[in-house]
Amino acid sequence: MALNIPAIEAQAELHHQYLLGLELMVATREGPEIVGNWMFRLFRRQHEDKFLSSFRKLGLDGLPDAVACAKYHVLSNGVGGVAVEYMEESDTKAWVRFRYPRWMYDGAVICGVPVEASRGVLRGWYGQNGVSLGNPRLGFVCVSEDMTGQFGLCGYFREYDHDLTEDERLVFAPDERPPPFDPAKQPEPPPGEWNAERLAKANRNYAVEYIRNGVRELVNVLGRERALELCHLAARLTGLQHYRHMAEAVGGRDGGPEEAAGFLAAMFAGMGDECRVDPFDDGAILHQTGLRIVRGLEGAERDTLLSCWIEIWRGAVHSQRMFMDVDCTVSETGLVWKITGSSR
Repeated sequence: MALNIPAIEAQAELHHQYLLGLELMVATREGPEIVGNWMFRLFRRQHEDKFLSSFRKLGLDGLPDAVACAKYHVLSNGVGGVAVEYMEESDTKAWVRFRYPRWMYDGAVICGVPVEASRGVLRGWYGQNGVSLGNPRLGFVCVSEDMTGQFGLCGYFREYDHDLTEDERLVFAPDERPPPFDPAKQPEPPPGEWNAERLAKANRNYAVEYIRNGVRELVNVLGRERALELCHLAARLTGLQHYRHMAEAVGGRDGGPEEAAGFLAAMFAGMGDECRVDPFDDGAILHQTGLRIVRGLEGAERDTLLSCWIEIWRGAVHSQRMFMDVDCTVSETGLVWKITGSSR
């Protein structure tokens, strides 16, 4: 399949927007404590899945732990399109500062996310670094947070001269400030490995992985019925709201069933999925195989995530001027979409 970077980038942005919408929906429907717990579980899952396995890919083996952790967050976030600055004071103290606009809370979304969500992120990931590295002396000191109106998420990894208790692995020091930023010391990925294609795919995978783990962990927090209620509604709204941006990216046209199927096929190519469109008299059928979104998942977990993901695309089709019905059949090998003009 020919590489289609605009479609890959459109998928990255779509999944990012779905994450933001779902986070707002949980915060407004379930409250600060619940969204904070969900973010904790999501980021702990992300940490366990990605943290250690990415060290070698990013060329961080052999560095002091505090330095390696700070550089890791700069490099891994940079691959996902998130701007983070690095400031090193010593082998045992290294800073990270996230710059605005914040990827995690795009645009005005930041105004609707409670501080409990950010602290769930910090506890789930940053406070766990020392544990994962087998270094009980390594912790994170947060000096600024997003929701408090300071200067963005900022803090430093510090290796102490004693083992830390669980409560000491993440602490807050809002009166401290980072040292001056020196762009000459900003870490960069290993040369020759991160071309435009790999960066586009990494950015997409970065956003997609948040959805894969986010839906799973929201089910663990709220139970399947309530989680699906929120996940489905947020997915449908994201598709409705974001259709025009996606269509512009992949050359989609607001028309009838055949145009809608063509739009879906173009977007699914951005996931690396294979598609075939078969038009018929008053509609079109799209056969989709590959399903990167659920790759490696089985059983109820696969079914749950697919049911949410399908709602994104229902919303996208329903955003068009013509009223259309969208039926989707799930099989072990893929999805079959049937799009017809609506009689309603």
